[in-house]
Amino acid sequence: MSRRPVPRVFGSLRGYRIGWLRADLVAGLTVWAVLVPESLAYATIAGVPPVVGLYAAVPALVLYAVLGSSRHLVVASMSATAALSAGIVGDLADGGSDRYVALTAALAIVTGLIGIAAGLARMGFLAAFISEPVLKGFIVGLALTIVVGQLPKLFGVPKGEGDFFRQLAAVIGDLGDTHLPTLLVGAASLLLVLLLRRWLPLVPGSLVVVLLGIGAVALLDLDADGVAIVGSIDAGLPQLGLPDVPGSDYLTLAGAAVGVLLVGYAEGLGAAKTYAARAGYDIDPDRELLGLGAANLGSGLASGMVVNGSLSKTAVNGSAGARSQLSGLTVAALTVPTLLFLTGLFEQLPEATLAAVVIAAVVELVDVPALRRLYRVWTPHLGGIYGWAARADFLAAVAALLGVLVFDTLPGLFIGIAVSLVLLLYRASRPYVARLARGTGDGAWLDVDRHPGLVPDPAVLVLRVESGLFFANADHVRDAVRARLTAQTRAVVLDAQTAPFIDVTATGMLTQLAHDLARRQVTLAIAHPVGQIRDVLRTAAGAAGVALGSYADVDAAVAAGLHPGGTAPGGPTAP
Repeated sequence: MSRRPVPRVFGSLRGYRIGWLRADLVAGLTVWAVLVPESLAYATIAGVPPVVGLYAAVPALVLYAVLGSSRHLVVASMSATAALSAGIVGDLADGGSDRYVALTAALAIVTGLIGIAAGLARMGFLAAFISEPVLKGFIVGLALTIVVGQLPKLFGVPKGEGDFFRQLAAVIGDLGDTHLPTLLVGAASLLLVLLLRRWLPLVPGSLVVVLLGIGAVALLDLDADGVAIVGSIDAGLPQLGLPDVPGSDYLTLAGAAVGVLLVGYAEGLGAAKTYAARAGYDIDPDRELLGLGAANLGSGLASGMVVNGSLSKTAVNGSAGARSQLSGLTVAALTVPTLLFLTGLFEQLPEATLAAVVIAAVVELVDVPALRRLYRVWTPHLGGIYGWAARADFLAAVAALLGVLVFDTLPGLFIGIAVSLVLLLYRASRPYVARLARGTGDGAWLDVDRHPGLVPDPAVLVLRVESGLFFANADHVRDAVRARLTAQTRAVVLDAQTAPFIDVTATGMLTQLAHDLARRQVTLAIAHPVGQIRDVLRTAAGAAGVALGSYADVDAAVAAGLHPGGTAPGGPTAP
């Protein structure tokens, strides 16, 4: 049966009930109160004027509601993709320049076009290439980088250049020049937003802190005391159309845009699936790509920045009772008058308060307990099999984290992906080959390493390969068999029950192994061959003129191996 076409307009509004209207409107108002200050803050992470974050919000929210599959996901500017944008654009233009702002919008456009193309091509599987541990390490590294980048605004000292460690060293070196009024404003803002989040989670703490910061500047003339403020914010709607950059810049941004899309897609898809599972509906990965692509394209054409699904704002949306994307459309509708009439209000916002909002938003992403849990996924048995690679997930997460801290955001992501794939290949190339013996109870064949009381029959070597058999591990399996042969061995049985597939290289290894064993008067038999293995063994080994005996279970294979001229109980499997 063919799949339903990817485009499905306003999917979350189908079957809408009028009883949902109040909940969606309340949720939209609640998310708006969080989105406005956070959008201003995330724009500063990207290195563009704060209002750019609001420019991005309106088209992103509307276009995702048109094409996305989630009823709850809120798509807007976010810390991870904002930091990626800053790292990418910063290599091509000076911060604060018109070219920098234009390239930021161009990056959103390229990301959007790639996302739409990937969605139409049904490439939703792309997110699988970023494992959860890699994404965790990457986000922790990003969060730390963002925090250290905001500390100078919090202390009122100059910002250092370079990687995380150089920026941190610069902050520590300048602590003696801390501007006390700025630090008091920033520290009070940070403390208040954290306390509100802890004790009054339904109150939009970011908005409260922003309004209090603005009020403090107006009442106490803090800017006259040297407290830096945001300054002029252009009122009105954004300019629509392509940014003023040459066409070659779009091609230059294409490679980096793939990384932005992968990160934004993986983060948004996780949030969408979480709330879809709670509400009992399904997420279409291809439509998510299409919705995210359209949101980024619209954002770039509206002078905005890259956007993606927000776990934090989606959580606010869900807890406020949202039932459909009408809540997101409500946020977009409220953001328009904000751009028209309220931007002047935010001009008096202390930069220290804005930094506090950013730090509070990302500090919870520094998930050290999650890294600790990854480290604890280890046992002596796994260590004995894989050695240092037994903690593969932890190592991949740390690689992504350190890659971000040392080499910048996008290189850090690809370092994490590369390390995770290398570790996967390493583990796949060294599968565990268990020695089996018959159990004393029900007669099942059990791993003697896990059941040390069992004594295997010295005449028959029964082994179980806990992996598929393919070119990368064929030699390892052959060597494991040879290493366990003794002068008493008369038969070798490979239990293929845990080997889901085999390729031609591994088949050739088995046929050669059968020849080698036959010269020692030892028989090789295969037990429990699943359909794929049986098919490949029959065709590949048969083409080589070799018949590898395969049997329905280990008992039949053992009997055939010890009595090759007789008829084994159970007999060989069907050809």
